[in-house]
Amino acid sequence: QVQLVESGGGLVQPGGSLRLSCAASISIFSCDVMAWYRQAPGKQRDLVAVITKSGTTNYADSVKGRFTISRDNAKNTVYLQMNSLEPEDTAVYYCHALHSRLGAYWGQGTQVTVSS
Repeated sequence: QVQLVESGGGLVQPGGSLRLSCAASISIFSCDVMAWYRQAPGKQRDLVAVITKSGTTNYADSVKGRFTISRDNAKNTVYLQMNSLEPEDTAVYYCHALHSRLGAYWGQGTQVTVSS
């Protein structure tokens, strides 16, 4: 059973920064894709950022230039550095892993609230 554990969420003022972490119970190097999604109250879960096995990254237009996804294969951890946070970034953030043999997995989510 693959486990993904997110951490790093919290309350931050507009313009502030947070770094989310996603610790995996398997080698993230073996995953085809690692990603961060978010879901605001009453809205669907949307893709925020993706990093592939080869290291290619992609971002939602709404976070380009402000968020950075990265990974530390030695720690089996994926990060989401979030800068210049806006109230519209308020959501539960979920880590997602896609493995060609083991399947797809979600973390339990971590709340990010941007408010003054």
